[in-house]
Amino acid sequence: MSINDQALLKVENAIIMAAGLSSRFAPISYEYPKSLVKVKGQVLIERQIRQLQEAGIEDITIVVGFKKKLFQYLVEEFQVTLVENSDYATRNNHSTLYAVKEKLGNTYICSADNYFTQNVFEPYVENAYYSSVYEEGETGEWCIETDATGLITDLKIGGENSWVMLGHVFFSSVFSKRFVAILESVYDEPETPLLLWESIYLNHIDELTLYSRHYSKEIIFEFDTLDELRKFDSDYIDSTGSKILEAISKQVSCKESDILRITPIKEKDVTTGFKCLIKKENYSYIYETKKLIKDKE
Repeated sequence: MSINDQALLKVENAIIMAAGLSSRFAPISYEYPKSLVKVKGQVLIERQIRQLQEAGIEDITIVVGFKKKLFQYLVEEFQVTLVENSDYATRNNHSTLYAVKEKLGNTYICSADNYFTQNVFEPYVENAYYSSVYEEGETGEWCIETDATGLITDLKIGGENSWVMLGHVFFSSVFSKRFVAILESVYDEPETPLLLWESIYLNHIDELTLYSRHYSKEIIFEFDTLDELRKFDSDYIDSTGSKILEAISKQVSCKESDILRITPIKEKDVTTGFKCLIKKENYSYIYETKKLIKDKE
């Protein structure tokens, strides 16, 4: 290692967040976790594990919750560790980091559903950072404001022509120690369950040093909806692998590609089904009854 490399931080481990429901990715996420979807022939989470291991990061922990048993095969196949987040259905993603707070040091924090067209991981990192891509025009993502050094000074949900948070994060040991202390101090406050960990960070941004690290939009992808995935992987246009969509296509005599604009139906924060557009007609599908109903105009 060179003299310059000695100033870098050696990555100790990685945490992959895979506990959530991903309700916007209906109906596939109702049938199995989004991170187990195949994209361009590779399972999302498997591709990310391989990229981490190729960068020399062997200590990988996957935090699971929703349909946790479906992740068990990864232990034998990739020698990863599984940790359960039992609060995944009642708390936001901060609970995933709380479940592994003892493991946070010089640590990559990864979302299990990200797709990287090239390997973004490195064995040595200079500073704690959140990856970002540039969005032209209006966006509803977290928009980043920085000083001249790239230090994040503020975040705002929504904006235009801005660098936005997307992809992996690196916590330095200094950042981790301070963030865990803050997380522990606010965990039992009544407003905390609904907060993203990013919101907790923002509430204490003056105490936490995090930089914005820029990437091309051609490198980092996240698929919030099936429609977004279809734009990236054409295999999903006519065959999604969803038994629900297959049944719907038979019921209304259409192709799966005709089922568009799928959005979840929620009642008291519980996803009960989804709405969709089929040949210019609006429908609702209810999971419990397995019924497709044409919406009244």
